[in-house]
Amino acid sequence: MDSEKPIILHLGDPIEFNKELYAQIANDFTVIRPTLEERQRGAFLKALKEKKWGEFQGVFRPFWNTGGEMGRWDAELIPLLPSSLKIYGSAGAGYDWMDVDILAEHGIIYCNGAQASSEAVADMAIFHIISVFRNMQWSMDGARSGDPALWLEAHQNTAFTAHNPQTQTLGIIGLGNIGYTIARKAYACFGMKIYYQDIYRKSNEQEQAIDASYCATLDELLAVADCIVLATPFGGSKLITKETLAKFKKGSKFVNIARGTLVDEAALVDALKSGHLSAAGLDVHENEPNVNKDLIKMRNVTLTSHTAGGAAETQIGFERLAMENVQRVLTGQEPLTQVNKHLIKN
Repeated sequence: MDSEKPIILHLGDPIEFNKELYAQIANDFTVIRPTLEERQRGAFLKALKEKKWGEFQGVFRPFWNTGGEMGRWDAELIPLLPSSLKIYGSAGAGYDWMDVDILAEHGIIYCNGAQASSEAVADMAIFHIISVFRNMQWSMDGARSGDPALWLEAHQNTAFTAHNPQTQTLGIIGLGNIGYTIARKAYACFGMKIYYQDIYRKSNEQEQAIDASYCATLDELLAVADCIVLATPFGGSKLITKETLAKFKKGSKFVNIARGTLVDEAALVDALKSGHLSAAGLDVHENEPNVNKDLIKMRNVTLTSHTAGGAAETQIGFERLAMENVQRVLTGQEPLTQVNKHLIKN
């Protein structure tokens, strides 16, 4: 395939929101949108081997729920990509379906859409934080039951183990865009004391803005927090395990708005049943869309359907960032939301 303009692959559905930006990109580049059939793994790998789409330089996937039909971008797929490819920009905050380290080995930048979802995901985290501290699931179950006895039971009992978040400490695992937004909201709303653990420490100015204290190790964080919020991307292995849970402060709470695959839910159930953890709030689940049946039965567990980022502003922002990151890199500018650039050696 010959083209005077750099080629960009558009994976997934047509653009819905940022049409002016798309028109600009379509004017400056040759945009190719493979069909649904061409995006199936077998057909996609075959097309790459045959260089069906030429020496494309960029890929964008503007929606998290389409454009991923070829499955995991891994050691089988990535080496088939043309050496001309510089940038992959995607919707969504997570990237457990993409081997970003292997992309980096091939000199390809990966950018996600976490910046667009930060507000919505942080709001969901605040909902779950309130819920686990105030026994909201028990109260909601009583109200929805239609049973006056259950209503009265909730009314009489929830307050005895409820706490105002203002008096509690919040520990955040992963203080990236989303984690920092959660911390900012929790500090502004409740004045909670913030602790965090991350690969990279924030600047003094950023820490002071939310009165945050850095914990050098995960064990240190788990020992001091009344509620742990998991806000880190999936790193290929479980982070919350039987061993990890044993190090949580006794009677503490757990909130997960990151990835369900980071958590051993059987171990979480055991920790809740034993009372070592007093409550949990989960937007994401280990075996989605199948929610753990033991967790469903628990009054001290609040469950939502992986909808933390589900706001109109998020979808618009995902779409824009996926395109804008590619546009910037191919015009010699820095990407906005790079994930793996630090892993690229040259």
